[in-house]
Amino acid sequence: MKTLYENGKILTMESPWPAEALIEEEGKIRFVGRRQEALSLLSSGDKRKDLCGHTLMPGFVDGHSHLTGCASALSMVQLGECRNYREITERIESFIREHNIPAGKWVCATGYDHTLLVEKQHPTREFLDIFSQNPVVITHQSGHMGVVNSLGLKEMGIEPDTPDPTGGQIGRDKAGIPNGYLEETAFTRISQVIPPPPEEERIKAIQKAEEEYLRQGFTTIQDGLIGERDWEILRRMDQAGKLRADVVCYHSPEDTPFLSDKNPAYDRRYGNHLKLGGYKVFLDGSPQGKTAWLSQPYEGEESYRGYPAHTDQQVFLFMKKALEDNRQILVHCNGDAASAQMIHCYRRALEQTGCPGIRPVMVHAQTVRRDQLAEMASLSMMASFFVAHVFHWGDIHLQNLGERGRQISPLASAAQAGVCFTLHQDSPVLPPDMWQSIWCAAARVTRSGEKLEPKERISVYEALKAATINGACQYFEEGEKGSLRPGKRADMIVVEPNPLECPLEALREMRVLETIKDGKTV
Repeated sequence: MKTLYENGKILTMESPWPAEALIEEEGKIRFVGRRQEALSLLSSGDKRKDLCGHTLMPGFVDGHSHLTGCASALSMVQLGECRNYREITERIESFIREHNIPAGKWVCATGYDHTLLVEKQHPTREFLDIFSQNPVVITHQSGHMGVVNSLGLKEMGIEPDTPDPTGGQIGRDKAGIPNGYLEETAFTRISQVIPPPPEEERIKAIQKAEEEYLRQGFTTIQDGLIGERDWEILRRMDQAGKLRADVVCYHSPEDTPFLSDKNPAYDRRYGNHLKLGGYKVFLDGSPQGKTAWLSQPYEGEESYRGYPAHTDQQVFLFMKKALEDNRQILVHCNGDAASAQMIHCYRRALEQTGCPGIRPVMVHAQTVRRDQLAEMASLSMMASFFVAHVFHWGDIHLQNLGERGRQISPLASAAQAGVCFTLHQDSPVLPPDMWQSIWCAAARVTRSGEKLEPKERISVYEALKAATINGACQYFEEGEKGSLRPGKRADMIVVEPNPLECPLEALREMRVLETIKDGKTV
C-alpha cells in the first residue's frame, strides 16, 4: 500500500526548492515531484496524508552522541539548573530522600557547570562529605571531569600516594591530599567501581532515551563509545525488535578491540536497527574545563596548554588498526594540538599501510585551524562540530582562549576548504535538540549575546544539510538516507514552521510534529 504526502512543503535536501508531493511504499520513497503526477500513481486502497501546510523533510542523522549515556543520565540527580553549591546539595538530599537510597549505595549526579556557579570553581570532597553515608559523584556537564566525596575516593582506591594516570589528573589540596576533583582518565575510571543496574531496568532506560531522540526528529542515533555490557543489551534489544531508530555504535580499539570481530553480523552492517560503525578514541579533553590540548597556552597562562590523552605512537597504531581493519574511526579532538596529532598520525598510517581511506571523523573540532581544515580535506577527513558550544560556552571560550574563542566551530571555513561536516549535541552533554545546533550555526551568538566571528556563519540550508545528508554520508549511508529521493528509506519528519522561511530566532522554537522511520510513525 502506498501513502501520498500532500498539501505541504516537501524539503528534499536534494535541492533548496520544495516538491509538491511524495509517495512512500513499504518503507521506501517511490516518488517525489508534482502532485498531479503523484495522484496518477495511486491505486484503490492507497492512503493520502494531508500535511496541513506543514513541512516534510528528512529525519535527523545524529553526528555524535551517546545513547546509553543518555539512558544512564535518566537515573541520576540532574544538576543542570543549579547555580550554587547549596542548590547542588539540596538536589542530592531530595533525591536520596525521595528514592530511599540506602547507606553504602552510590549516589550519582550529573550536569553541573562550574562556570555557571556563583562560586566559579569545582566543588571538593569536603563539600560533598555532608553525605557521610553514601559514596557520591557529581559529573561535570562536559562529562570530562567530576567530583567525588571521601567515601567515593575510598571506593575508587584513590589515596594520597596514588599517582596521576596517563591522560588524567587527580586534584589535590595544598598538602597534596586528593581533594575529590578528578579529570579525564582519572575520572572515567569511576565507571569501573559503580555497580551497573539490572538489565531490565537498563532496557527501560534505553527505550526512554531513544523516545526522546525520536521526539526530537532523529531517525539515526549514535552511541559514541559502547562498552561490552551495553552492547550486549542493545544487541538483545535489536533481536527482540525493541529498537525503533537506527543505532550506530563505536567502540574503543584499546579497551574493547575485538568487539566488531566477535559480532560479524553487525560489523558495518545493520542487524535490524543496530550496527557497529567502527572505533572511537579520545585525544584530549574539553576547552571549557581547560583540558583540551592546545598548540598555544590558555589565556592568562604562561605555559599550560592542556594535555594529550595518548602519545603519537599510540595514536598512529589506532589509525593503522582502523585502516587495516577497514573500519571508520571517530576521534575526539577539541584543541588544535589534538587536531594536529590526529591529522599527522592518520596521514602517516595512510602512507604506511597504503589502505583506502575510511572517512575518519574529527569529533567536536572546536579549535581546528583553517590550515588544518585544508589538510583534512586532502585526506578526505570529515568533521562533526559541536556548534552549540557557541551559545552554551562561547563566553567561557572567550575567557579561556581570548581571540581564538571567536573562531570556535569554524563551519564556513570547513565548507570553503571542502570538508564535509555534520552537527551534534554530544548528548547527554546537551539534550538531542538539532534545531538549537542549526540556529547556533547560522547565528553564532553566545549566552550573553556576544556575536562570535560572523564569517563562520552558514546558511540554514547548509546547516540542514549537515544534519541530514552529510550525516548519512558520515555513516556511508548516503545512498539510503539523508534526503528525500525515490529509492531511499522513508526516514522523515513533519515540522512547523518551514525552517527555510521562518525568522532565524524561530528555529529555537521549532516543533517536530511527527517522526517517521521506514514509513512508520514512531
